[in-house]
Amino acid sequence: MSKVIYLTEEGLMKLRNEVEHLKSVERPAISRMIAEARDKGDLSENAEYDAAKEAQGMLELRISKLEDTIANSRIIDESKIDTDKVQILNKVKIKNLKTNAELVYMLVAESEANLKEGKLSVATPIAKALIGKKVGDVVEVNVPSGLMSFKILDISL
Repeated sequence: MSKVIYLTEEGLMKLRNEVEHLKSVERPAISRMIAEARDKGDLSENAEYDAAKEAQGMLELRISKLEDTIANSRIIDESKIDTDKVQILNKVKIKNLKTNAELVYMLVAESEANLKEGKLSVATPIAKALIGKKVGDVVEVNVPSGLMSFKILDISL
């Protein structure tokens, strides 16, 4: 059984649009590539045909994974999000106690994560440590570079 994936409405629309693009644009293009390669003769020694078939397999796998994610997703009702404790879709302002650097992250589902936009996946060690904590709490996180300590400064939507 697949796990439930929580997404924003925007995130779910992105996934649906990607599946539609893959099915309506990419799939026909690969089918044409296979047909063209097949027309070139002997398939046992046709590298173009093998490459096109492999691309088709990868595309179908991607479509299948996206459809599974969509089927198991639940849209998060932003009106019911609490800012007393850190949870998904909260913006969390934290202070690195070693460097005094202040950072702001929005906690999102893995499929919506984008560090350039300040969107941190809830599956990361830092997000896991922050979830359920309150403003003023100090959180210690084991990351690849070692132990880090953060103080939660603010929680908002």
